[in-house]
Amino acid sequence: MTEKNDIKQELTTINENIKKNPDNIELYKKRAAIYYKLNEYGKALNDYYHILEKEPENKEVKTEIEMIKTILRYTNTDIYASTNTNMDPWLE
Repeated sequence: MTEKNDIKQELTTINENIKKNPDNIELYKKRAAIYYKLNEYGKALNDYYHILEKEPENKEVKTEIEMIKTILRYTNTDIYASTNTNMDPWLE
């Protein structure tokens, strides 16, 4: 229970710091990593896309985005909607 409280406190601190310094990319990276850890992928993607607006060539962030998209693709797969359960692009 204390770990969750620590994470919430850290998020509060990061959010306050972002309000004071909205151009600090490192704060957005930290917040996105926390959201990722909490499985709040939409919020993490928002932060990563914000970083890409400032740093379009950031390979680390692009990799994180692709990883989240892959996770979402596999966790949101409706096995009854498609017989393509192996995610074979040729069958779609």
